[in-house]
Amino acid sequence: MNGIERITQRIGADTQAEIDRILADANAQAQAISEKFRAQAQAEDRMLLARSEKAAAEREERLVSAAQMEARKTLLAAKQEMVELAYRRAMEKLRSLTKEQYTELLSAMLAEAAATGREEVIFSPEDRAGVGKAAVARANELLARASAPDLLLGDGMLADLVNKVAAGVSALAQGTAMLTVSEETRPMDGGFILRDGRIEVNCTFGALIQAERERTAGAVAKLLFPDA
Repeated sequence: MNGIERITQRIGADTQAEIDRILADANAQAQAISEKFRAQAQAEDRMLLARSEKAAAEREERLVSAAQMEARKTLLAAKQEMVELAYRRAMEKLRSLTKEQYTELLSAMLAEAAATGREEVIFSPEDRAGVGKAAVARANELLARASAPDLLLGDGMLADLVNKVAAGVSALAQGTAMLTVSEETRPMDGGFILRDGRIEVNCTFGALIQAERERTAGAVAKLLFPDA
């Protein structure tokens, strides 16, 4: 082997060594880059999975909360319906009184509601024709008795008659016990309206039940649902 061949061979060997070194470095870098991106991908996968699990948990929590809220709304609506039913039943009981019971109730209400004892009493057309006069007459008796002096005349028909006369005289003197049935009628669900000039007092069953509902609805709910 001459000198030129030896030089050429040496150059070839050095070049191959450099190539091998470069290739080894490139492979090492490629492996490192691959490992880096693999680790990064795994980290992102874990992060996405954690986010997905968190999002799923949050969505489940929102759904459970919405379901609970809807259940509370449904329960509240049911309770309110039961309370309303209680007042409707009260109205039904009032409207189912016998004629005698209804007349007595109206007369007691009239005697209590009258401020001067000289008001007009407005009834529904049915009540005016059926019980109006009797209820007003009985209310006037109650008002007269309330305004009469106490007379100790004993028992018996005579004493009762004298007491009634005295009550009537006392009522006339005081200008009370002079309720009258109005010619006017209005549609109403029982009860009456007291009118004194321009002043009216609504004593219809609907107005009274509504007032009681506003005043006692909370107590009625506690009575119906003591454990709520």
